[in-house]
Amino acid sequence: MIRTLLLSLLAACLGLNPLAAQEAQWRHGAALLGEPKYQPGFPHFDYVNPDAPKGGLVRLGAQGTFDSFNIVVAGVKGSPEQGLGLVYETLTTSSLDEPSASYGLLAETFSYPEDYSSVTFRLRPEAKWHDGQPVTADDVIFSFEAFKANSPTYAFYYANVTKAEKSGERDVTFTFNEKGNRELPQIMGQLMVLPKHWWEGNGPDGRRRDITQTTLEAPLGSGPYRLKSFDAGRNAAYERVKDYWGQAVNVNVGQNNFDEIRYEYYRDATVLLEAFKADRIDFRTENSARNWATGYDFPARREGRVVLEEFPLRATGIMQAFVLNLRRDKFKDERVRRAFNLAFPFEELNKAVFYGLYERVNSYFYGLELASSGLPEGKELEILESLRDKVPPEVFTTPYKNPINDTPENIRGNLREADRLLREAGWDVKNGRRMNASGEPLSVELLSSSPNDERVFLPYKSVLERLGIVVSVRTVDDVQYTNRTRSFDFDITTAVWPQSLSPGNEQREFWGSQAARREGSRNLAGISDPAVDVLIDKIIYAKDRDELVAATKALDRVLLAHHYVVPQWTSLKQRTARWDRYSHPETMPRYGGAAFPTVWWYDEAKAAKVGAPR
Repeated sequence: MIRTLLLSLLAACLGLNPLAAQEAQWRHGAALLGEPKYQPGFPHFDYVNPDAPKGGLVRLGAQGTFDSFNIVVAGVKGSPEQGLGLVYETLTTSSLDEPSASYGLLAETFSYPEDYSSVTFRLRPEAKWHDGQPVTADDVIFSFEAFKANSPTYAFYYANVTKAEKSGERDVTFTFNEKGNRELPQIMGQLMVLPKHWWEGNGPDGRRRDITQTTLEAPLGSGPYRLKSFDAGRNAAYERVKDYWGQAVNVNVGQNNFDEIRYEYYRDATVLLEAFKADRIDFRTENSARNWATGYDFPARREGRVVLEEFPLRATGIMQAFVLNLRRDKFKDERVRRAFNLAFPFEELNKAVFYGLYERVNSYFYGLELASSGLPEGKELEILESLRDKVPPEVFTTPYKNPINDTPENIRGNLREADRLLREAGWDVKNGRRMNASGEPLSVELLSSSPNDERVFLPYKSVLERLGIVVSVRTVDDVQYTNRTRSFDFDITTAVWPQSLSPGNEQREFWGSQAARREGSRNLAGISDPAVDVLIDKIIYAKDRDELVAATKALDRVLLAHHYVVPQWTSLKQRTARWDRYSHPETMPRYGGAAFPTVWWYDEAKAAKVGAPR
C-alpha cells in the first residue's frame, strides 16, 4: 500500500495519471468468471479454417428498410443499415467456443485492478481508419461520449462509467463508480469505436457532420469491410478492404472471407422467402415453422442446389412472449396476467400452425443451465430466503408450470380458472362483456408489425373473447411499431429477450426499475420490483459461477411467479437454408450456431455446379 501511495504521489508531482504510474497486469484476453481458453500468442481460434480462401459474393436478406448509416442514434432516430458492424470495430471481440470471454481487437491488451473499479485499453499501433489515419485514444473517448449522450440505451448501459480519459500515448482508462462489477471491463471492451476526425469534419455538402442526426453519407470505419454502394431502403453492398490493418490479427484469422457482402431489403417476409427461392438471396435463417415444413419444396431444393441444415443453439437462452404492459392499470393485478396465460392455446397452435416444431418456453433463460426448475435449494434457496418477505410465496412451494391446453377438458378447466381469477380481480361478466365495477370493459389491443402474426393473434383473440374480453388486432408498419413500442404505447405485443451463458448488467435493461421508466428501454413490460432489482445486482456482483447460476435461477423463478408475460414458443435449433456455394469448417464453434458468414467462405467448386450469384 505504501508503494502504491508513493507511486500515486510521484505521478501527481509529474502531472501523470496515477493509474498509468501503477503496475498493471496487461491481458490479451479475459473471461467473466475463470480464465480464458486461449493463451497469449494463440495463432487463431480453433473453429476457423486459417487457410480459408478469400473471394466471392454473398447476398443476405433483410426485412424492413433503412434510412441511416449513423449507428449512434439507432433506436432513437431512423432505421440503421444492418451491415454497419462490418465497417466499425470494437476494442475487444468474443470467441464462439467459450462462454463470456473477450480478446483484444482494436486494443492489443487491457488491464483492470482486482476490485474492477476501472479498465484501461491499450490500442494497437497498427490500427487505422480506412483513410489511413490511426485509431487513437481520442477516438475511443469521443465514441463513448457520443453513445452516452445520444442513445438512452447506452446512457443506461454506461451509467456506472464516471470518466473516460487518455492515460497514455495509446491508452484509454474508464473509471467506474462502483467496485466488484466484473462485467464492466467487458462491457467497455464492446464499445464500437468511431472516427472523431471524420465526424468533426465536413461532409460532401461542405457542412459539418452532425452525429446527433441520421445520415446516408457512406461511413468511415476501421473494419474489414467498407461500404461499396447502396440504394436507400433497398440494398447495401460492402466490399472487403484489401489492405485491412487487422487481417493478420489472431482473432481475425480465417474470418472476413468474402470479397463482397450484400444486404437486400424486402418489406414482407413472404416476398423475402420468394426472393431466396429465385436465387436473389444466398443464405437465410428460417424462423417460420410453416415455411420450414412446406416452403422449400421447389426444384433447386430437390436437385440439391439448395441445402437445408440445422445448427444447435447452445449459447443463447431465450424468453419469447406476449408482453403485458404493466403501465396499463388493467394489467397491474397478477391474477389478470395469469388469466391471459391460461387462455393461450399453445398446443392447438403448435399442431395447426407450427407443425409440432416448437417447445413452450417456461423460463426467462430457456435452453440454458440458468433456467429454474423444481423447488429452490442450496445457494438459490439461501438467496430467496433473504428476500422471503419481498417475493411471491409460491417461489418456495410451487414450481412454475405453463397451463396445458391439449384437450377439450383441459381447455374448459383453464378457462374456468381464468374466469375465477378475473372475477377475483374485479372483472365480472355483464351482458357478455368483462367489466369492472366502474363499467369499464376489459379491452386489449394485440400490436404487431407483421401480418404473419395474425395466424397466432386471431386464434388467441377468439379464446380471449370467450372470456368476455374485447380484443382487437392491430398491424402497423415498422416505423410506427418502433415508435409505439419505444414510447410504451401498447397493451400487448410480442418481445424476445435473448440471454447469454453469463448474464450480467443487461438484466437491468431487461427487468430493472430504472429501465421501466425510460423510453426506448428493453423493459417493455414495465417491471418495477425491489426484489427483482436486488436479484439483478446479485447476478452482476456474483463472485463465482455457482453464485451466478444460483442468483440467475432465483431471478428467473421470481419473474415467472409474477406472471409478467405470457410465454410463447421457441426451438433450440437454428434452421438455415442456403444455395450450395459456400463451405464451413468441419468443426463448428460450439456456441456460434451457424456462424454465417463469420467462419464460412465462397467455394469455387460448388459455385461452378450451382452457378455464381448475380
